[in-house]
Amino acid sequence: MENLKDLLAQLSQTEHGFKHIIEAGDNLLKDDQINHFEISKKLISHESYQGRMLATYLLGALSPENQSALKILKDTVAKDENWRVQEMLAKAFDSYANAKGYENVLPEIRDWLQDKNPNVIRAVTEGLRIWTGRPYFKDNPETAISLLSQHKNHESEYVRKSVGNALRDIGRKHPDLIKKEIDSWDLNDKKAAFTKKLVSEK
Repeated sequence: MENLKDLLAQLSQTEHGFKHIIEAGDNLLKDDQINHFEISKKLISHESYQGRMLATYLLGALSPENQSALKILKDTVAKDENWRVQEMLAKAFDSYANAKGYENVLPEIRDWLQDKNPNVIRAVTEGLRIWTGRPYFKDNPETAISLLSQHKNHESEYVRKSVGNALRDIGRKHPDLIKKEIDSWDLNDKKAAFTKKLVSEK
């Protein structure tokens, strides 16, 4: 598809931000003459990270109606070494959860949070920020805190940073709940103490 080659060349000229990727993805999704899923599968291994970001955005948009798209996000995109692609993965998972309803996708949230790949876990912990600004979690902050806190002492600092920052977000509206949670932690564990320090930052 010649237009796609031109689009990718244009996207590759911009190194920072997500807006240009999202706009390009939305324009592609408006075209019902193309197979968005097939394009996504081709772009997921594109040489440019911008192409892979575009694929990730498209898969996120398709995932509520296409379980194969969600599987590719989890199994393939999460292995991408580019941090920008991982940021887009977080946005893609939130797009999926928002479209399906956060309460309805609690099984998938829990499943992703149990994955061995830190990028899969972080897609959830980071993608749903601010957790208590999302439907369901807004009314059930304890659930959000419980889901996040299970990774307070995760081996990956990358994950712990996301968890600490997400809990700090929640603490702005629910300081008592966060204090109660942190009071239950064993802060002799250096990893948990690391996360606690992030939660407590102003």
